[in-house]
Amino acid sequence: MNQTKKCFVKLCVFRSSWRVPKNYKSSDIIICHQAINTRRNIILRSISLGWIFFFLFFISSSFAQNKYYIYFKDKGITANQSLNKFSIKYQEALENLSERSIERRIKNMGEEKIITYEDLPIQQHYINDLITLGIKIENRLTWFNSVTAYLDESRENILLTLPFIDRIEPVRVFKFKKEEIIPTNYLVKESSSQDQINYGSSFTHLNLSNIPQVHAKGINGNGIIIGILDSGFKWKEHESLINANVIDEYDFIFKDSITSNQAGDQSNQHDHGTVVFSVIGGYKDSVLIGAAFGSSFILAKTEDMRSETHVEEDNYAAALIWMESLGVDITTSSLGYSEFDDSVFSYKYSDMNGKTTIVTKAAELAFQRGVVTISAAGNEGNTSWFRIVAPADGFNTIGVGAVNQNNILASFSSRGPSFDGRTKPEVVAQGVSVFSASAFSFNAYGYANGTSLSTPIAAGVASLLLSAHPHLKNTQVRNILIETADNSSSPNDEKGYGLISAKKAISFPNLEEINNQYKIHKIFFNDIGVESNSVKFNYSTNGKDYSPQAMTFDGSMKFITEIPLLTNGQMVDVFFTYKDSVGNEQREPSNNTTYKFKYGELNVYHNLSVPVPYDYGILSQNYPNPFNNKTIIKFKSALVEPAEIIIIDAIGQKVKTLFKGLTKSGENFVQWDGITDLGPTASSGVYLYILKIGGKKYGKKMILLR
Repeated sequence: MNQTKKCFVKLCVFRSSWRVPKNYKSSDIIICHQAINTRRNIILRSISLGWIFFFLFFISSSFAQNKYYIYFKDKGITANQSLNKFSIKYQEALENLSERSIERRIKNMGEEKIITYEDLPIQQHYINDLITLGIKIENRLTWFNSVTAYLDESRENILLTLPFIDRIEPVRVFKFKKEEIIPTNYLVKESSSQDQINYGSSFTHLNLSNIPQVHAKGINGNGIIIGILDSGFKWKEHESLINANVIDEYDFIFKDSITSNQAGDQSNQHDHGTVVFSVIGGYKDSVLIGAAFGSSFILAKTEDMRSETHVEEDNYAAALIWMESLGVDITTSSLGYSEFDDSVFSYKYSDMNGKTTIVTKAAELAFQRGVVTISAAGNEGNTSWFRIVAPADGFNTIGVGAVNQNNILASFSSRGPSFDGRTKPEVVAQGVSVFSASAFSFNAYGYANGTSLSTPIAAGVASLLLSAHPHLKNTQVRNILIETADNSSSPNDEKGYGLISAKKAISFPNLEEINNQYKIHKIFFNDIGVESNSVKFNYSTNGKDYSPQAMTFDGSMKFITEIPLLTNGQMVDVFFTYKDSVGNEQREPSNNTTYKFKYGELNVYHNLSVPVPYDYGILSQNYPNPFNNKTIIKFKSALVEPAEIIIIDAIGQKVKTLFKGLTKSGENFVQWDGITDLGPTASSGVYLYILKIGGKKYGKKMILLR
């Protein structure tokens, strides 16, 4: 019997124990796999694949199946190999992105870094081999080099013997806690006379975050694409959503383009998503106005509510990958991932550390590609869990808590910090008695409570900010939203940096870099107007002597001026002056403080003294320190990107290149045993280790004791 036939026979005998026999060598299945790859046509002619399909069908029908991640070992190259821009794989990754996605990546990542290892396509022949073995692929998760599929224990054991499989892990299934939505009769509430739009009953929750004042300037989110991940959307059958600009939608449960209820769905499947969508994108004059009604939308139906209302985390990750490839600018999700249908696989609070859950990793990878990622902090404030839920624990994902109309924290709003001590949630918005559309009928509305309602308000503010200042990078958007929240000078673990404000965010000064030259942008809100020719940008590099410089009005609402050439890293203090329409002198900020920024960097600060976005280039102190035999150095990287760590002695001579190559995304570590590049052991003394990454250098001292 030839080798290929032998391996099929051995597969069939597994059924007696449903495990690989002890005397069965994994190399046998590897030989089998190689034989299948190299002699596939011969196999199809000489051996019926019905044997293996029968075997897999038999075990599948006899034992319960669960969904698993199947991780592959490589993508044709490993993560440590350099990316060749002219390779087929690189070009395939590029072709999988829309022009808008590429443009957003170039703006935020730089033209040389728009494709990373995570973007490279999964090896198609790995997937083909799984399909040949009767495995039905549910989701392809390019960023994680994995697919998901339903398996039982025996099938899992068989797949683990294949040479290209790295590991197999269960997909967690979360409990979905849906807020109560109470339908009401058709309801009208007059807005204040100063506003150009009649907001109806939306006015209260929008006004708390100063959104009507921004709408009054003609800023409504136009030009921005928002991705919403939720349970489903009855947008085509509700008067406030029927005219929304939905540019794409996908159902990750049934794998089609229908995000409203369809055959097999529970009757309330699309209720929650309809509510969320209306709060950010609805528009019905005198009844309901969405926070960013002028935006475009991509909708993802990710929650399967047929079985004990559960949410599968791989659907969320797949949806983010899909949205990012289409060019989304902002993603918002009102999903919370903590407790599971099966407590065996539940996460713990210690996992809310920004780097453990698949959903958090996916959100962070989207952020690294220039997307503003926003997520509900959770409704666990009155439960034993109490804390934030994933993916709101992400380093750069903006977690949103809930307050009532008086800006008092809702008792149900999840508290921070993240397990590793970061301030969470970042911001809050109204999440109590928020007026929204109801899927009950074409013109039904209701009030709802939950961070599911505060989150789309915050996402709407982000859209208004990016619409007003399209040049902003997502790191700037995040920094501005946090900087201008009302508690940014004294953040805490309940409200974070405080109540989000559209007006304050849009009027906060921001920087734009073009060919190593910097411009500053400023919008003013003044009820009695601004004399456009009186606006001045006042700057100082010593905190005392300020130079005034006229700003140019763009004819609409924005004032811009070019910043004189300064030295990179130089601290610049800034304030603005102007005359209002009746001749009074005005100053911003008004309390004799200043805005600050480092020349060569893009974030501007007022209350905050350090960058809020997580510094992925951070270099940790080595440990142990001092050391004798060996020491460990940790650092973090936003991407799979080139980096180098060198060690120099007290007189500046290099003694060791400790690392040179591509990093992993996230945490990295290297070890030094005191051996130099030339071979001998380094002597006792003080050494400096330097990390070179992303065009920057980071250094720390360490002590070697012999």
